[in-house]
Amino acid sequence: MPEIEIAESAATTDASAATAEDKQLVKECLAGKEEAWATLIHKYKRLIYSVPYKYGASADDAADIFQGVCLEMFTELKNLRNLESLRSWIITVTVHKMYHWKKRRGATDLELDSLEPEQADGIASVVQPEILEQVQQEQIVREAVAQLPARCMEMVRLLFYQDEPIPYADVARRLGLATGSIGFIRGRCLDRLHKLLEKMGF
Repeated sequence: MPEIEIAESAATTDASAATAEDKQLVKECLAGKEEAWATLIHKYKRLIYSVPYKYGASADDAADIFQGVCLEMFTELKNLRNLESLRSWIITVTVHKMYHWKKRRGATDLELDSLEPEQADGIASVVQPEILEQVQQEQIVREAVAQLPARCMEMVRLLFYQDEPIPYADVARRLGLATGSIGFIRGRCLDRLHKLLEKMGF
């Protein structure tokens, strides 16, 4: 029976390693490497989409906001001085786009002064604190799940990221495992995920 790799010696990166990965991605993006841009956008796509969705944007509007964020990232990333604040900067850029979307519709529930994208700490006064915290936590979870071994990551996504619950038998079939082993392996995967989240300061 195939086993899901769970040894502690398998790739376990902490928050500092994640920051180093972002720094390398940004460096490659600024060097004009298209693959790096694709990786960076893919990594933060759900984070970007989550902000407009939480403020009630439609799928089409969220897609427009996403495209606007990507364009601003492409043009302004070179001006980001503190690469450790990349995630907060992306949220800030998204909030800017969200604000302008709301403004075009006459909404006033997002207040925005002359906030610059580099001033990531200022977004606390722009986004409702509970939404900001939720968006950041969701991104941390996504990054932790992405660090799990491949099969373990797929199991978590099948069990917890689907609109409709998937029966264990179907999960076992997709992963090539015995149905009776799913519960045990699920527990081991969640334990590994918990440890990763702790390392990331969740």
